[in-house]
Amino acid sequence: MFSYARGFVNFIREQGVIGLAVGLVLGGAVATLVKSLVDNVVMPPVGLLLGSANGLKGLSWTMGRTGGQDAVLHYGVFLNDLLNFAIVALVIYVVVHSLGIDKKFDKKKV
Repeated sequence: MFSYARGFVNFIREQGVIGLAVGLVLGGAVATLVKSLVDNVVMPPVGLLLGSANGLKGLSWTMGRTGGQDAVLHYGVFLNDLLNFAIVALVIYVVVHSLGIDKKFDKKKV
C-alpha cells in the first residue's frame, strides 16, 4: 500500500502535475479577468460607436418569422466571444514568450 502511495507522489513530482494544476487555475483566472476587461472596458465604447447599449452582443439580424416568432441570428454574441478568445490567446502568448517558456522545449529536427 505504501509503495503505491510513494509511487504516486513520485509521479506527481516528476511529471509536473502540480505545475499543470496551477497553470489551469491561473488560466481560468486570466480568462475571467480578460472577459471582464472586454465586457466592461472594451465593449461600452464599441457599443457607443455601433449605437448598441450591449456592445457587440447587441448586434443581431432578424431573418424572418417562423411560427409566429422572429428568427433572430445573434452574431454579435459570437463576435464578442471571438474577441474574448483572441485577447486571452494574446495574453497567454505574451506571458509564455516573456517568461521564455517557449524556448524551454526543444523543437525536433525534421
